[in-house]
Amino acid sequence: MPHPRALEAVEIRAIAEDYRKAARNAIAAGFDGIELHGANGYLIDQFLRTSSNLRTDEYGGSRQNRLRFLREVVNAVADEIGPERTAIRLAPFLTARGMACPDILPTLLEAADFLQAKSIAYLHLVEADWDDAPEFTEDFRKDMRARFRGMIIVAGQYDMAKADWVLDNGYADLIAFGRPFVANPDLPARLMRGAELAELDGATLFGGGEHGYTDYPAMVDA
Repeated sequence: MPHPRALEAVEIRAIAEDYRKAARNAIAAGFDGIELHGANGYLIDQFLRTSSNLRTDEYGGSRQNRLRFLREVVNAVADEIGPERTAIRLAPFLTARGMACPDILPTLLEAADFLQAKSIAYLHLVEADWDDAPEFTEDFRKDMRARFRGMIIVAGQYDMAKADWVLDNGYADLIAFGRPFVANPDLPARLMRGAELAELDGATLFGGGEHGYTDYPAMVDA
């Protein structure tokens, strides 16, 4: 088994260039844009958090140093395909898998300043969606909206009432639904009509067959 090691600075810069190439390839393949995965313990997220980033060079320590990789990746992608085609997903309240970080909220607010100045397409904030997850606080929503005035998408155990509350308060512009869409192929129509939602059978996820993917019934009109 390979033994994990910290990346050398030259390797980090090379990885930023890999993001650039991947974005270029995505546009060439016909995609409208790309969303960088900076959440849930993925590579960009690992650089942001004091719990995972133990570096002592220009990529570790201070907030600005821990934000360096995010800035380099966003700059590389935006320079390649345009900021209007570039977005990023962040997870402010993630604590799972040892990723709790006491400095993550102010770090992400500083990231928002950079992303606002860069005029990216949107910022996607994922909310922890397990039963005992930390609360996504209203104070943070206000602070983030004050820093980032572009398009904000939020996701994580939303129902219609919670979605309306977030939108009405201006904390986000769009709500993303994940699991409910799997069990409800006509989710928008159900939400518009206030219809009952089918329950997702989580045991069928990632199973490889059609059961649990294409056999959920559509709403029956009265």
